Amino acid sequence: MKSFIEPIVSQLRGFAGLLLFFLLCQISVTQPALAVLRQHQDEPGIMRYHSQESLRDQSGNAWQVILFKQITPGKPILFNLRLVGFPGKLEFIHPQRLELTTASGQILTAADVYPQGAPASNVGQYNVSDVLAQLPGNHSLTLAVPLKGEQTLSLKIPKSLATEWQWLADEL
Repeated sequence: MKSFIEPIVSQLRGFAGLLLFFLLCQISVTQPALAVLRQHQDEPGIMRYHSQESLRDQSGNAWQVILFKQITPGKPILFNLRLVGFPGKLEFIHPQRLELTTASGQILTAADVYPQGAPASNVGQYNVSDVLAQLPGNHSLTLAVPLKGEQTLSLKIPKSLATEWQWLADEL
């Protein structure tokens, strides 16, 4: 009796694993990436809000894309865009300007926050305070910045994330 049930159980496990694999593939293809909005108090009186999302570049490398809004009493509100890649894969060159290209082809630039070098070679951070208001919130964008080895990081920012950035800039 035991020898009759074992092959059936084994086939059911294989079928269940295959079904789970196909369901996970379907979810990863059809679900848009959801950004995460967070609030953090750096120091007493200094608030920081940020939007964080993981995106892949044209070569399939994963990047964390984080837009920070820092509110310090008595000072202008600061917006910084941080890009973090997998350590050891690609390295930023500092200082380099970040280019933001709108869907209409307008190119805006943002200054490198780390002119002398970042805390880690896989981190780039750019002051987008001046350009954020110029970005269309209901269109996708493309970010580009040179990397070491004559490479260029190019990230497509989906419309939903660009809209969220505008909301973060305008509402909080």
